[in-house]
This record gives sequence, structure tokens and C-alpha cells, in this order.
Amino acid sequence: MILTIAIMVTLTIAIAAFALAPRMGEERIIFEQHPDRPSAFGYRMAWLAVRTRDTEAVLDELELPTAEPCNWRSGIGTVYDNHLGADHIFVSPPVNGWTFVVGLALPYPVGRTFTDKAMPLINRLGRRFGEVQYFFAYPPIDVFAWARLIEGRIVRAFAITDVGVVWNKGRTTKEERALGLKLFDFRGVRGRKGDAGGEMILYPTEEHVLKLAGRWSLDPTKLERADVPSPGLGYIALAPAAWRPERLRKAG
Repeated sequence: MILTIAIMVTLTIAIAAFALAPRMGEERIIFEQHPDRPSAFGYRMAWLAVRTRDTEAVLDELELPTAEPCNWRSGIGTVYDNHLGADHIFVSPPVNGWTFVVGLALPYPVGRTFTDKAMPLINRLGRRFGEVQYFFAYPPIDVFAWARLIEGRIVRAFAITDVGVVWNKGRTTKEERALGLKLFDFRGVRGRKGDAGGEMILYPTEEHVLKLAGRWSLDPTKLERADVPSPGLGYIALAPAAWRPERLRKAG
């Protein structure tokens, strides 16, 4: 499963890479530092939405010592880049009260045989900021996830992969119900019992994840339309090694 995700992530980034990627200097990567307006993202991507205008505070909480200033164009280009996207994240300037942390290098829900590193990160940010949301949409390998923490409490967390449900915490929210997300969503029938319309296990779609993000906070695919007071700079950084998937150790 992990190997499959890694391969698909690499292929997806290669296909999706924009002509936005940072330039290569003689000795290091050069990220654009001219303030600009928001760039869209969201398809085949993972991101956090943190309710704060203090980008530096988010950066501090994430403990990213390698971070350097970077504009939207270069930052989003980097996380979709063929080579850089697998281990970089972009922390955005604020948009309508939200700061985004974007990149496939974010921790993601994998399964019961692996340490859950996504939920601890969400909880950690939630202790400092009033609201934190997490989204992951990766259709090629049937991985979809969303979570929402408000005032230190997980209101909702749901994640499903090709091996089944990984998270299912809290009650289905009204926004999920409005999208038809009562337990599983409808892309195609995964399994069925009986001929009379028995239990069906169905999967979400990428569009549902994006629409849910739009109802909880902001749809990242529409950020280019966002009304921001002025161009801004975010930060690009290497993701910590501690975020990488890790199998649970068996008791000796």
C-alpha cells in the first residue's frame, strides 16, 4: 500500500507539475520571492486549512527550520513538481482568515498497521489555533480523507483507502449530509449484499472532498478568485522526516 502510494504520488506530480517550478541556481534551488496573489490547488493533493492570518505562527508550530520565503506561484509549483513535490510543503499567506499548508509530503492516514501521524499533527495545531481542517484527495489509489477540529475537539474525521475505513470519528456533519456523504460517498459500488438492495460500501469522489472544503472553509481550486488586500509571500520547506509513514512495531 505504501509503495503504491509513493509510486502514484511520483507519477501524479510528474503529470500535474506546472510550469511554475522554482529555478535551479548553480548551487541551490531559487524560489520566487516576489509577492503575488493566490494560486489554485487541490486536485490530487493534501492540505491543512488553519484558521489564522498569522502564517509565521503556523510555521513556528510546524517546526520547519529549513523554511524560506516563497510566493504562491513558486510554492504551489514546487508541491506539484516532479522532483520536489515528494518532500516539500508550502505554507501560504492568509486568504480570508485561513492559512494553508499544502503538499503530498504531509502525513496521511494509511491503515491500522501504520502509526497515525496525521491526527497528532492536526491535534497539535488545534491546541494553538481555534480551528484546523485536513483534506486529502487522491483518486488513482482510492484515498480520501477529511477532518475538522474546533476548539481542541475533533468534530469530524473520516478517511477511506482501498483497504477500507481508516478514520470514522464524530457524527456526519450537515455539510457532508448536504453532499450525500452519509457514511460512504458514491463513486461506484464496492460491495453488495443480496439482490434486494442490501448494504453497499461506496467511495467518495475528489469533487466531494473539494466541495466539502468549500463549505467548511475555502475551496482551494477557486483561490485565484479570492479577494485578498494585497499580494503576499508564504514559505517553502522540507517536510520533517518524522512525518514519513512508519509501521507499528509488534510487541516483543
